[in-house]
Amino acid sequence: MAGSGHELKLLGTWASPFALRVKLALGFKVLSYEDVEEDLRNKSDLLLSSNPVHEKVPVLIHNGKPICESQIIVQYIDEAFVGTGPSLLPADPYERAIARFWAAYVDDKLLASWLQSFRGKTEEEKAEGLKQTLAAVEHMEAAFKEFSKGKPFFGGDSVGYLDVTLGALVAWVHAGEKLYGFRLFDATRSPLLNAWVERFGALDAAKAVLPEADRLVDYAKMRQADAAAAASNN
Repeated sequence: MAGSGHELKLLGTWASPFALRVKLALGFKVLSYEDVEEDLRNKSDLLLSSNPVHEKVPVLIHNGKPICESQIIVQYIDEAFVGTGPSLLPADPYERAIARFWAAYVDDKLLASWLQSFRGKTEEEKAEGLKQTLAAVEHMEAAFKEFSKGKPFFGGDSVGYLDVTLGALVAWVHAGEKLYGFRLFDATRSPLLNAWVERFGALDAAKAVLPEADRLVDYAKMRQADAAAAASNN
């Protein structure tokens, strides 16, 4: 388990970038936990009782108490286990607030528009999603340059909160390229982030958590086939 007096259980799914985010944080903090794979088509009573508002993964259960929403969980892990593994959030309150701002930007802008670029119902929606994605990538590239100050990670010499937040998408960056021929971060538009993707993915803690791109591709194709079959039946 996590240590004396600590019991950690993670409810998630292997392909979820949000669950992967929590797994990365637990890995970098060197915390052991029980990994509970949920079937989202047949959600467990534990998941439904632990997250009755959204009924979604991930949920971290610490000594019987559930914490929901991936970014909140990562912040909780960092605060609840001070002195265990490296600190993820900056010590300075202002820098911590800015890191939280950009973490929210990853989910609300970058990820949302990226999903729209290939899930949009019309070609116009997809085109708009791609346009917004490229703008978000440009902003994230500038944020990396500012935060890293020429060092390998958003956290500087070591992995920080933003690295964990964005790092959960690394496997999907490779899978997305295989599926759609579009790489979220590339050497032309975002050379700093393109190099960061490879650097982050090569870390032992990341390799231990992030799934293979080909497995994600197979999973995405299966989900697409299920959705097409459901639409046809309706």
